[in-house]
Amino acid sequence: MKKNTNHRHTKETLYYSISRMLERASYYGMRILIVLYMTGEVLKMDRTDAIITYGWVAGSLVFSQIIGALLGDLLIGNRKSIIIGGIIQAIGAFCLIIPTNIGLYVGLSLVVLGSGLFTPNIISNFGKSYLSKTKLLDSAFTLFYLAINLGSFLGILIVGHFGEEYGYNIGFLVSGIMMLFSLIPMWILKEQKPTKNQENKYSISKRVLNIFIAFLVVGLFWGAYEISNIRFFELQLQFIEISSFDIPNSIWYSMNSIYILPISLIAVIIWTYFYNSQFFKLMLGSIFGLISFGILFLIPEVATEQNTIIYFVSLLFLSISEIHIAPIIHSILTKYSNPKYLAILISLAFIPTKLISLIFSLFNDRFYDRPSLGLIFGTILMAIISVGLITYVLWNKKNYLQQRV
Repeated sequence: MKKNTNHRHTKETLYYSISRMLERASYYGMRILIVLYMTGEVLKMDRTDAIITYGWVAGSLVFSQIIGALLGDLLIGNRKSIIIGGIIQAIGAFCLIIPTNIGLYVGLSLVVLGSGLFTPNIISNFGKSYLSKTKLLDSAFTLFYLAINLGSFLGILIVGHFGEEYGYNIGFLVSGIMMLFSLIPMWILKEQKPTKNQENKYSISKRVLNIFIAFLVVGLFWGAYEISNIRFFELQLQFIEISSFDIPNSIWYSMNSIYILPISLIAVIIWTYFYNSQFFKLMLGSIFGLISFGILFLIPEVATEQNTIIYFVSLLFLSISEIHIAPIIHSILTKYSNPKYLAILISLAFIPTKLISLIFSLFNDRFYDRPSLGLIFGTILMAIISVGLITYVLWNKKNYLQQRV
C-alpha cells in the first residue's frame, strides 16, 4: 500500500454525490410503493401481473441505459442527458399519481427512460472529473456508492412513510420532488470534457484485458451474491421469528445498508490517503465474500438464537466484500477506457451482471427448495473468482518487477 500525496476531493464530488443520492432516493422510494400501489384498492391489479410489470421495469433499465449512454456520448452530451433524464423521471413519478392504468404505464415508461439517461451519464461525468488524479478514483467512486446506498435508505424511509401515512399519490409526489431537487447540483456543474493530456496512455491490449476481467468478475460476483442471498434471506426470516432482540423488521430488512454506510465511509478515508491497485481490491473483495459464505456454513439448517451473532458477522464480511468490488468496476472503466465513450462502456457493464443473474434464475426453484445448495454453489463460484484474481494480481506484480529490472 502506497501513500497517496494527491488526496483532495473537490466540491464537485459533493455536488455529484448529492445529485445521485437524491435521484436514488426518488427511484427506490417509488419502487417500494409501486407493487403495493398496483395491487391496492385503486388499480386492483392481480399480484402476478403486478410482479410481471415490475420485472418489465427492472429489465428495461438495462436497454434504456444503453440508449441514454449513446445519446450522452455521441449526440447531446452527458450533462444535458442527466438534466433531461432527471426531468423525464420526475414527470414519470408525477404521472403515477393519476389513478388509472394509463397513468401507471406512462409513468413507469418515463421513469425507465429518464433513469436510462440519468444513470450512465452521471457516472461518466463523475469519473471524468478524476482523470487528472486517477489514484483517487477508488475513493471517489466509493463515496459515490455511499451516496447511492444512503439515497436508497432515505428514499425507502421517507417516500415509504409518506405513501403509507398519506396515500400512494403523496408518496409519488414526494418521489418526483426529490428527483427535481437532484437536478439542482447539475445546473451548477459543467460538462466534463477530457483534455489531450488526460487521454488514456495504456496499451490497447492492457486496457481491453483489464476491462474484460472487471466485467467478468463483477458479473460473477453478483451472480454468486444472488444465489447465496437465498440462504441469507431464509436465515433472516428465521431470526425475525425467533430473536428476542427488540429489532424492528424494517431494520432486519435494511441490515445490509446499515453495514454498508460506515464501511464505505472507512474505505473512502483509507483509500483517499493510501493507494493499492484496483485488482488487488477486487481480489480482497472476493476473498471477503468467500469468508462470508463460509461462515454461514456454521449455522445449521434450522437456526437458533445463538446463531444470530454468526449471521451478523457473515453479513459484515459480505458488506466489506461488496465495498471492495461494486464501486471499483466504475473506477477501472474510467481509468482504462476512452473517456469519450465512457458512458457507453458503463451502460454495457450492466449486461454481464444481468445475463449471469438470468442464467442463475433458471435454477431458482432448486435453490429456493434447498437454500444451502445455492450457498454451496455460490461459495464454489466465489472461490473460483478468488483464485483467478490472486493469479492475475501475482502475474501483474511479476511483470511489473521484470520491467523494472
